[in-house]
Amino acid sequence: MKYYIIAGEASGDLHGSNLIKALKKEDASAEIRCWGGDLMQQAGGELAKHYKDMAFMGFLEVLMNIPTIFKNISYCKEDIQKFNPDQIIFIDFSGFNLRIAKWAKANGFKTNYYISPQIWASREGRIKKIKRDIDNMYVILPFEKDFYENKHGYPVEFVGHPLIDAIENTPLQDNEIFRKENGLDPEKPIIALLPGSRKQEVQKMLDVMLSVKKDFPNYQFVIAGAPSLPDEFYTPFLKGDKVEYVSNKTYTLLKHSHAALVTSGTATLETALFGIPQVVCYKGNWISYQIAKRIITLDYISLVNLIMKREVVKELIQNDLTTKNLKAELSKIVGGTERERILSDYKLLKEKLGGKGASEKAAQLIVKNA
Repeated sequence: MKYYIIAGEASGDLHGSNLIKALKKEDASAEIRCWGGDLMQQAGGELAKHYKDMAFMGFLEVLMNIPTIFKNISYCKEDIQKFNPDQIIFIDFSGFNLRIAKWAKANGFKTNYYISPQIWASREGRIKKIKRDIDNMYVILPFEKDFYENKHGYPVEFVGHPLIDAIENTPLQDNEIFRKENGLDPEKPIIALLPGSRKQEVQKMLDVMLSVKKDFPNYQFVIAGAPSLPDEFYTPFLKGDKVEYVSNKTYTLLKHSHAALVTSGTATLETALFGIPQVVCYKGNWISYQIAKRIITLDYISLVNLIMKREVVKELIQNDLTTKNLKAELSKIVGGTERERILSDYKLLKEKLGGKGASEKAAQLIVKNA
């Protein structure tokens, strides 16, 4: 069959690449065209557009880029018609994907959603669009099945979380080699800094994350460079106090870290699955934050706490994200009982996520439901 997959950011590229590999196992002669990134292309997808051209963050940035967004939507529709797929698969990226889904369903295409839009967090009314436009939904968080089926009467399949497979399938360097190749101190424990993947958030987050470095002289702070940003973007943050940087090696960095400061998002769950105690950080621009605060209905912003339905890791949001608070919370997790409690809770979290094989389960269902 012919498959058209649309992912719009780094995490979607990762999960899309593993889905492509799984689809090719199920359907050896599959033709796959996609919106995504380098990983999806390497897995065998023909790239129609790179997510780097689509990653707009926050309400203001979206407004400023509306002409580009509408051009992308028009191009996507034309490209789908030209390719004429048997199946369209949407991966997260709901603002764009739900628009395409409406058009695709109306034009007789078969629609699948892998990794649900987070309508349980905000704008729950989008369930009407999903019911109307999506033939099959494959969810990755345990509470989503209950949300869709019991609250909204919309059947979905829980396939487990693809991060478990992504982590297991990623080759990781040995600690000694990793430190040597990246100029890291062979002895000092690492505090990983995961400031996000978009320019605006990285700029906001790194300044405050690095402000606590002087208070932890026995540790080395290492920035995880995002694949979507060039190395030179990080240069200004590496001046002054010696701060290290590794590019596109986040998983290896996490594996060999002692603790982490993490911008909210998928990275909070990745950090937990590596068993690394963390402080979750978030600071948006004032207008975007005020809007978000009014439409988001959740008690927590990190996936770790949302899945566990309680505070497992500390979240420092907006005005609470200060040097003083960050220093206090980081001090708690580099040693002592708080660190041990978090590590114990991480084991329970893994159990809730349902084990390995999410990509394979989703691919099998997509082929079966064709």
